[in-house]
Formats: sequence, structure tokens, C-alpha cells
Amino acid sequence: MRAPAAPQTDPQGGQGAQAVARALSLLSLVGRGGGPGLTLAALAEAAGLPRPTARRLLLALCAARLVEQDRDSRRYHLGPEAYLLGSFAEERHGLLQHARASMLRLADQTGDTVLLTVPQGDHTLCLDRVEGSFPVRTHALMKGDRKPAGIGAGAMAILAALPPAEAQAALLRTRPLIAEFGPGLVNDLAADLALARDTGHALNPGRIVAGSWGLGVAILWPDGRPAGALSIAAIENRMGFLRQAELVAALNRECHLIGRSLAALEPQRRSA
Repeated sequence: MRAPAAPQTDPQGGQGAQAVARALSLLSLVGRGGGPGLTLAALAEAAGLPRPTARRLLLALCAARLVEQDRDSRRYHLGPEAYLLGSFAEERHGLLQHARASMLRLADQTGDTVLLTVPQGDHTLCLDRVEGSFPVRTHALMKGDRKPAGIGAGAMAILAALPPAEAQAALLRTRPLIAEFGPGLVNDLAADLALARDTGHALNPGRIVAGSWGLGVAILWPDGRPAGALSIAAIENRMGFLRQAELVAALNRECHLIGRSLAALEPQRRSA
């Protein structure tokens, strides 16, 4: 696990600013540890800190109730104050709150799996997954999965919604990570990105898992920046050309509705 890039320390802030940056890095890592939690050793290594330093900062986070340590496993988890702060932020930043009804409708209408993906720097995170009624499902992307930019239909839709230079730079930075998923995938994703820009939606024709296809459409803020993406995943024989058109139309309708909901938040974003 790699630690998030720490902000540059402010010469005026000195050691205090550095300690804050390190503590925030640890807090982010604890959050990404999910249900199992993370050990002190794992957190110290991921953050690039000596164990005594990591422990001291974690104790401070525990005192603030942002982090807690399980008494039995000794692993660290997010604390109740982190949950409370997250609930306060939900109305402003909670894309899932705005997208959930659309996901349920799409899963009910199509019978396939519907995914909500959000950008995280040069990666994307699968925020939620809703299963349809069709008994044969694809499990190439699960809730909580974090992938490099462009890996998956939702991730590609987000990439295609970025300015071309920005999207190309993201692909370049994550090239070594993408290459780990398979030979030739870097070139395939470059072609998929060009196609997504032309068509307005992303298609994943089994790039990561053979037979597991996906279609994705970006959810946009009013300024055109991607807030996330909805995608539909299904086995290959449910992704014929005519059905693709139907699924893309349904995705576009729902993404437009979510975009309208997000637009109501824009005055708050501008005033922040």
C-alpha cells in the first residue's frame, strides 16, 4: 500500500505542519484499510514513518476519536468522530446519496449489475454495487475495489470526461500499474479512451476479465468535471450491439438526473 502524497510543508509552519501532514496521511490510510483494519507495522511502512512516530501520531488521532484501536486484534480502524464528520459531509459530497435511486432503477430495468465509480487522483474507487436479477453475474469489480485510471468502464468514462491532456497525463503516470493487469493493455486503453471520447460512453469489451463486459457513462458537475460514473456490467452475450444502445440510453438518462441533483449543490461549492 502506498501512502497518499503528503502536502509540501510550509516553511512558516515548520515541524507542526509536517506533523499534521503525516497524521492526515495515516488517517487516510486507516480509512482505506476497510473492515479488517491495519496494524501499526503496516501503517508505518505505508506512510514511510518510523514505528514510534506512527504510533505517536495514531495515539493523537485516537485521542481525537478519529481513529480507534481494536483491543483484541490491535488493528486500527476509523473512529466515531470520523463517521460523524463523514455524515456532515454527505449532503455536500455524498454522490451515493444522489445516485442510489438511479442504480436501483437500472438494476431493476436491466437485470444486470450496476456500479458507481468515483475518481481518486490517478485511481478510481467502486463506491457501490447493485445486483440485478439475472442469475449469471460478473464479479470483475466489487464494492471497495480501487483501480488505476481507465481500468473498467466506469473508470474509462471518468477519464474520457477529463480534458484530453489531463487524461493522457493520468494514463502516463499509471502506465506501470496498468501494465500489471496484462500485456498490451496500455495500448488497448488508449484506443478505448479515443472511442469513449467519440461516442460519449465507455465500453470495456472484456479487457480485464475475459467475458466480463461493461458500459459506462460519466456523471458530471455543471462545470463539466466528472463527479463519478455509472456503469453496467454483464457477461458478453448480454452485451450485443443493439442492447448496448439500449443500456447506454438508460445510463445517460440516469446520469442526467443525478447531474441535475448535483447542480443544486453548485452554489455551495462556489461559495466554499
